[in-house]
Amino acid sequence: MLEGLCAFPLTPVSEEGVDEAALTGLVARLTAAEVDSIGVLGSTGIYPYLDRTERSTVLEVAVAAAAGTPVIAGIGALRTREVLAYAQDAQTAGAAGLLLAPVSYHRLSEEEVYGLYRDVASAVSVPVIVYDNPGTTGFAFTDELYTRLAQLPKITGIKIPPPAAEVAHRVTALRSVLPGSVSVGISGDWVAAEALLAGADCWYSVIGGVFPATAQAIVDAATAGHREHAQALSQALEPIWALFRQHGSLRVVAAIAETFGWVQPPSLPRPLLGLSAQGRTELEAALQATGLAE
Repeated sequence: MLEGLCAFPLTPVSEEGVDEAALTGLVARLTAAEVDSIGVLGSTGIYPYLDRTERSTVLEVAVAAAAGTPVIAGIGALRTREVLAYAQDAQTAGAAGLLLAPVSYHRLSEEEVYGLYRDVASAVSVPVIVYDNPGTTGFAFTDELYTRLAQLPKITGIKIPPPAAEVAHRVTALRSVLPGSVSVGISGDWVAAEALLAGADCWYSVIGGVFPATAQAIVDAATAGHREHAQALSQALEPIWALFRQHGSLRVVAAIAETFGWVQPPSLPRPLLGLSAQGRTELEAALQATGLAE
């Protein structure tokens, strides 16, 4: 479950709630593509914008549509009380793993973050993945904290953001401080090929949520050690990666899903807005340039 491709589909919503039919279709596409796992209620799954009932709906729909493919569920919230409730909901729905970011309004200290994971790890029966997303949470994990967390029961994976420095060096450095039982996964799609080539176990992929076969080809090449091929496949997607970096991957994949008719526009909850007209023009050009429009 914590190896290979973990594809994250969009959670399509309207002001009336989750679009269950569209979500079923998105997850079914991933299942048909035989991804290794499916991640729901992550950043692409807009978990902070959903209430408990909506999150439960996402879980039930995704687990059913996944048809046995492991589902990893985000459980982030401001209070530990809510995190534990979401963890229980996810386990009850059949999630195979939990993804937890240290969500905050008042910035958290290292001891507060450690306490959050300790409390969750002691209360659940499925694996927990540490979600390091400093651009959103404002909290930067240290390697020392990673090491402490890796000693907790059920902490079996770490999802790291794109490194500020050389990707391979960062993956190697983490490998030197973490036990082999802890999976190292990468987010930030544009660096995924390099991270996998350097020995990362898993790619937590946004593009995989809409084009799973495209993402799987990169994973297959990288894990087979075909460096030049993996790099070439990733470089061919640079027009999409550029839009991810410019507009944020959520808005781009929402526009992709709308463009192909997989979801009904607008698919993001207010106050979030989709791509502008100019952004959609850029996206159309990027899809043409990468061959994804076909």
